[in-house]
Amino acid sequence: MPDTIRTSRSYARRRHGQGIGGFLAALVAGAPLPAAAAEQPALALQELVLSAHRSIDQHQITFLALVLGVVLFAVVTAILLVRTRARAARLDAWSHDEIASLRAGLDRANALLLSEPQVVVDWPAGSDEPSIDGDPAVFGVSASHRVLAFGSWLEPGKASAMEHAVDALRARGEAFAMTLTTLGGHPIEAQGRAIGGRAVLRLKDASGVKRELVELVTRYEKLSTEVASLRALVEALPSPVWTRDKAGQLTFVNAAYMRAVEAKSAADAVERRLELLDSAARENIAQARASSGSYAGRLHAVAAGARRTFDVLDFGTETGSAGIGIDATEVETMRGALARLADAHRRTLDQLSTGVAMFDAGHRLTFYNAAYRALWDIDAGFLDQGPTDGAVIELLRAARKLPEEQDFRQWKAELHEAYRAIEPKDHTWHLPGGRTLRVVTTPNPDGGVTYLFHDVTARLDLERRFEELIRVQGETLDNLTEGVAVFGSDGRLRLFNAAFARMWRLSPPALAERPHIERITALCQPLHGDAPAWQVMRDAVTAIESREPTRGTLRRRDGSVVDCTTVPLPDGATLVTFHDVTDSANVERALRERNEALEDADRIKIDFVHHVSYELRSPLTNIIGFVHLLGDPATGALADKQREYLDYITVSTNTLLALINNILDLATIDAGRMQLNLGPVDIRETMAAAAEGVQDRLVSAGLTLDIGAPADIGGFVADKLRLRQILFNLLANAVSFSPAGATITLSAERSADAVIFSVTDRGPGIPSHVLEKVFDWFETHSLGSQHRGPGIGLSLVRSFVELHGGSVAIASAVGQGTTVTCTFPLVETAALTAAE
Repeated sequence: MPDTIRTSRSYARRRHGQGIGGFLAALVAGAPLPAAAAEQPALALQELVLSAHRSIDQHQITFLALVLGVVLFAVVTAILLVRTRARAARLDAWSHDEIASLRAGLDRANALLLSEPQVVVDWPAGSDEPSIDGDPAVFGVSASHRVLAFGSWLEPGKASAMEHAVDALRARGEAFAMTLTTLGGHPIEAQGRAIGGRAVLRLKDASGVKRELVELVTRYEKLSTEVASLRALVEALPSPVWTRDKAGQLTFVNAAYMRAVEAKSAADAVERRLELLDSAARENIAQARASSGSYAGRLHAVAAGARRTFDVLDFGTETGSAGIGIDATEVETMRGALARLADAHRRTLDQLSTGVAMFDAGHRLTFYNAAYRALWDIDAGFLDQGPTDGAVIELLRAARKLPEEQDFRQWKAELHEAYRAIEPKDHTWHLPGGRTLRVVTTPNPDGGVTYLFHDVTARLDLERRFEELIRVQGETLDNLTEGVAVFGSDGRLRLFNAAFARMWRLSPPALAERPHIERITALCQPLHGDAPAWQVMRDAVTAIESREPTRGTLRRRDGSVVDCTTVPLPDGATLVTFHDVTDSANVERALRERNEALEDADRIKIDFVHHVSYELRSPLTNIIGFVHLLGDPATGALADKQREYLDYITVSTNTLLALINNILDLATIDAGRMQLNLGPVDIRETMAAAAEGVQDRLVSAGLTLDIGAPADIGGFVADKLRLRQILFNLLANAVSFSPAGATITLSAERSADAVIFSVTDRGPGIPSHVLEKVFDWFETHSLGSQHRGPGIGLSLVRSFVELHGGSVAIASAVGQGTTVTCTFPLVETAALTAAE
């Protein structure tokens, strides 16, 4: 030890010359110390400090303390770091071991979870997102998220129960266990419980004993439901139902049985052994059940204090027997009443004059009355044997007593449809002997048909005569211009016509009340003014003894004159007629004068037109001839201006000639001497020829002609020239009234009995007051256009069409154009002359 101290001191003194700073620098730099100093660092350090203390000042001491503190901190930190690293290494090794252990446990848990077909669903606390593990295919679900859609793989009732159980588990932590069967028939176990703050649902496929248990539970539930339904049905039955054990004692009764035996309850009836049937009936039931296994019969019993009749059905069971009693009292009563009613009806029907025959569902005769046998004159022995409906019909057919039918089988089949009908049906048979029968087939409620045969020959004859008489009388009265009134023996109006009401200005409601003659006298007094002739008529109506025809003339206050006639009728009534002769005379005189004036004017006009037309035709023909001669190149060449003027003359003369020809045609038709040259006419060819005649006018007016006719329309018999003239006049008239740029339509169509031509323009249309006169001679109206023709084109069209036996119709509306339709009948001949 002293040697060591000395060595340290010697080292310190040697280093002292270098200063304390050099020593520390060497220490920090890691310079090697002498062996003695290294072995005894504390001793050397103490010696150094003492030596330094003696040789250093205050600042150096402070610096030295700071350095020593840093060195001490570094040493301690190094030590702590080493220890921390060692502890971290140990902790890391433990963590690796723990993770490996947990992974092994997780693998074992997964292996256990997947060892059986099951699905586990868990919900963390406070979360609606479940975690689903397992294979959902066992439940017939294709995706995991469909597991919680219980309705997709469970019956509705089970699905609803599962949803409520899961909601209770998640909301309140209520555990549950259920056995279910999927829609695919797989039994499963469902368990739910709360574990560690998580709601866990486990769905496991049941197998083995558990599977059998689930199936038994399912079967039990199904049987329980069926038993409950059957028990509810039995309890609701109005008929008593009971079961007995092998000893014959009651074990169950329903509410109807309880009420029948007047027990407090079903249990009370069983406990007190209250029997509905007497002992003899029960013994008979037991014997029948012992011999054949069941009993069915009608028995009498007292139920609820009243004697009733029951249809009893009792049969053996494994535990005893079961029975039911159906109350047949009302049925029995109704059956007796029905039998009595049927017997009364049979006796009543036998007294009727209408033939009645009843056949059952098997088509056999079950009843007939005397009128039926007398009507067909059939032997009673044959009818009493109950023949079929077909046999009776064949018998009547052989005797020629049925209507003559072309297809008898069909007629018979239609008659026998009554067996399948639900409503009665009327038939009318006209028999060979001249008789007429009204036959009514009525289906019976229990099957079969009832035939009713009523001879309506006399009635139909009377009805026919009466209807003819009434129809003739009504038509006669309604078409009379005279006022007609019939007063009964009581003086009241029984019959009148419209002319009577109009003549005396009486309202139909007032006449419908059948007023008395005095009332009618008062209503008509403003017109007749108590004229003597009216008083005579009133006395003739009200007379009782003196009933003679009377005749008189009433001069009414309005200036008219009425002839009044009364005729007594056989039934005590009186016929009164009123004839207004004043109106007839005035009208006749006015019509005669007007007709004479019109005939004179018409004759003068026609004669003048006819004469002028003939006088103009000859010079016009000469002019046309000379125009053609001038236009002939053989006559000599013409200048362009001369040829232009010549064309104008040609067009004008042709137009004038056509007009004169039209006038002459009308005159010929009016005289009744026009004849048609009938022959086959091609419709499309004639339409094209007529269109060609107005082509120049169409071009100059800027119009378009649309021709429409089916390609297979063919032809018909007509006068080809007159038909072309008709179409030409219609087209020319349409061109005259069509605005520039418009379209004119010429169409033809064939029906079953006629050929119809129509021409339509888009012109200004024709007002209604002009439309009535467009077919009259020389009627022309410009209707706002530049047209001002002679007014004979449409007149000629109508005349030619009517000569063919056809008709012309015109339809027009102002501002919408006009359509003229000509209808030609499809006949081989037509009228050859015009009607007067």
